[in-house]
Amino acid sequence: MSVSVQRDEWWRGASIYQIYPRSFCDSNKDGVGDLPGIIARLPYVAALGVDAIWISPFFRSPMKDFGYDVSDYCDVDPLFGSLADFDALVTRAHELGLKVVIDQVLSHTSEAHPWFKQSRQGRDNPYADWYVWQDPKPDGSPPNNWLSVFGGVAWQWDSRRCQYYLHNFLTSQPDLNFYNPAVQDAMLETVRFWCKRGVDGFRFDACNFHFHDKELRNNPPFLMDGEVRTAIPQNNPYGMQIHAYDKTQAQNLAFLKRLRVLLDEYKVASVGEIGDEDGVRVMAEYTAHGDKLHMAYSFTFLTDAFSAEHIRTEVENFEARINPVKGWGCWAFSNHDAQRVMTRWGHMLKTPAEKAAFAKLLFAVIGSLRGSFCVYQGEELGLEDAEVPFDRLRDPYGIAFWPDYKGRDGCRTPMPWTVQGEGAGFSTHEPWLPIPQAHQVQAVDAQAAQPDSVLNFYRGFLAWRRNLPVLAKGDIRFMTSPDSVLCFMRSMDRQEVFCAFNLSPEAVEYVVPMPLAALTGHGLGGAEIDVCDAQTKLVLPAWSGFFGKPLAAAD
Repeated sequence: MSVSVQRDEWWRGASIYQIYPRSFCDSNKDGVGDLPGIIARLPYVAALGVDAIWISPFFRSPMKDFGYDVSDYCDVDPLFGSLADFDALVTRAHELGLKVVIDQVLSHTSEAHPWFKQSRQGRDNPYADWYVWQDPKPDGSPPNNWLSVFGGVAWQWDSRRCQYYLHNFLTSQPDLNFYNPAVQDAMLETVRFWCKRGVDGFRFDACNFHFHDKELRNNPPFLMDGEVRTAIPQNNPYGMQIHAYDKTQAQNLAFLKRLRVLLDEYKVASVGEIGDEDGVRVMAEYTAHGDKLHMAYSFTFLTDAFSAEHIRTEVENFEARINPVKGWGCWAFSNHDAQRVMTRWGHMLKTPAEKAAFAKLLFAVIGSLRGSFCVYQGEELGLEDAEVPFDRLRDPYGIAFWPDYKGRDGCRTPMPWTVQGEGAGFSTHEPWLPIPQAHQVQAVDAQAAQPDSVLNFYRGFLAWRRNLPVLAKGDIRFMTSPDSVLCFMRSMDRQEVFCAFNLSPEAVEYVVPMPLAALTGHGLGGAEIDVCDAQTKLVLPAWSGFFGKPLAAAD
């Protein structure tokens, strides 16, 4: 990595705000959000205090998976606007001090992509080997036991070629054949296209799905032990396999190195999405040595598993793997693919005060861990998942597994900007997904007027964190504490910050074996300390946190 690239490490410890374009702001009154709508709301995002925006796909697409099925990588779908709108968005974001990260889907295309249309016509055309095609077994069945993430067999029969093609997601999302050098070259050129338009980074979707096992070996069964290991719904057979051969293959590392050379040429950052049973291991592997991805995130904190021990174990495991190889993590508690964290982890909370305290605490936690982190739109309002009736569901994943799993529509409903108005300030037309009343009362304008709101806590905490580089880039060392308390020290350049968070509904009192002075200005209140000799008695109310400095280093 060049010296100039090393200096430009804005992404290290960055806060990244994820925008789901369909649901952010509708400017043309069709009920669907768009790029001009994002531009109109960028001052709000900048005022939040984040470093960057991550925009989910806006490329040309049949929208069977809402943009993650791309039919043209180098154009904007008219639903969202135009290339000129995108250029204006980048310009405005940069004026406001925001970096722009876009969502790039490299592992598969839409069946409507011209490449696939030609590939499926026969076995002797120029694109015949651009996708993963395989003959059936002698009995006509699929080549192996691989399953689709969205349910069912991962192989779809095509009567034109009389072969199966691989699709790790919907049947309308055929997988590209990355063993073909021409495919790699073509996908790198799509990345270059957006680099030239001034993006600052990419979020690479499903980036461990690029390669498959050439021998097409069957995946072994996953022997359930009761532990929640993935974000896959329990009624989805995909979770019944160890996905040893359909993804996360060693050959992917060489491609990621090629990708990194291109990114470094333009000084553009990257974050990879890791969907794997051992996500922490792959995160470390894909960010090691500074020659692949800059950072990566997994579904580690996007499952139902919630405890101080779980957070500590996952972060410690990651740190142990990356310390020798200088990798970097990116954490997320919510995104467009998972039930909102306030529902997953906060389902036991009853009162608005409890919920607000919990939302604030979670943000303080993720903003204090070592690594970069993502904030999903509406998370700063403390939104819970919306209850979307079956007749309004749009997500094919939810429709297939309803009612036990209702899909991702509940976390994708439009952003509530105003308490008044039928469309909550999102649109004057009927929104593509309904906006629940419970969301509208938590709208941006209402919370902006409340000094102790979740929104204003986010703003205050990010402003406070910005003045403590140790929280963005420092080392982390976990400390002994009661079971419900997550406790660690961040340190960098002889500066240390002690962090403790009570992840329980009961107050906790314990002794920290060092004298501490409280740090203020972060917005988490209620903690009490009593310093005596070489130790500090710390009292943490329910859902609260504390930041301090060792007294020797205190101001």
